[in-house]
Amino acid sequence: MTEGSLTRTAQALAITQPAASHALKRLHEAVGEALFVRSAAGMKPTSRAESLWPQVRAALAGLQRALAPQDFDPARDEANFRLAMSDASAAMLAPPLVRAIEAAGARVNLRVMPLTTRDPRQLLRNGDADLAIGHFPEAIAALVAEGAEAPLQHQRLHETHYVCVMRRGHALAGRPLTLEAYCNAHHLLVSASGRAYGAIDQVLAALGRQRRLLLTVNQFFTAGQVLMQSDLIAVLPLSFMPATGSADQLVTRPLPFDLAPVAVQMLWPVRHDGDPAQRWLRDALAKAAGNAG
Repeated sequence: MTEGSLTRTAQALAITQPAASHALKRLHEAVGEALFVRSAAGMKPTSRAESLWPQVRAALAGLQRALAPQDFDPARDEANFRLAMSDASAAMLAPPLVRAIEAAGARVNLRVMPLTTRDPRQLLRNGDADLAIGHFPEAIAALVAEGAEAPLQHQRLHETHYVCVMRRGHALAGRPLTLEAYCNAHHLLVSASGRAYGAIDQVLAALGRQRRLLLTVNQFFTAGQVLMQSDLIAVLPLSFMPATGSADQLVTRPLPFDLAPVAVQMLWPVRHDGDPAQRWLRDALAKAAGNAG
């Protein structure tokens, strides 16, 4: 369910692929029906597997907690972590996190997975990632509403604010940015989901205005390259500027309207709360956020 592939499952279990295939066959025989079928994208779970997974996952997590060591020494114990985050968060957090890992001689391997949604709850519930990092206002609001029954925990890593970004030679770079000038310019939008409509458009609609979106991309590095070589402007979180790879060739201007700040949070399953290795990872990420830049 978590790997979606017999090959990756065998690697995770430290067994051969034929052994994993035989184990899956025995599992199907024990249950009395197929739980996974082959597809072009890998091993696809059946509806029966989907219905069993929440209970099986919880049982396995409980067993793992019971058998896990009560402490975690990163220099002694090996650990593999899967982090889901955008290229901007990775550009900001990965360098200080790697420095900390190397300084501690930690036997830790990190796998950074692309995050293409503002709501990673299903990703974490399915066990596809250990932890997600990003700006998740709707998901956080839903978790707060669930209270003690929420299946996920969250912690704020840092907060930043939005700015308008353009190339140094842009016609708007040398003067204060007015709402009229902003709306008349041509715009670039960075959207993880690819949706060509964002919070800025909602704010402008409330003001009875709109902007002309010429390009929507899903990576901050791509955005930086386009901004540097065009007359497009974009609204980006200030602390994400290094992820453009062109920060020294771009300028920022205050926005001519109010926009709520960006709270970057990390989310993780409640079942990881008692895992000492997962606690070490969260502490390391919190310190990396404080040392970023």
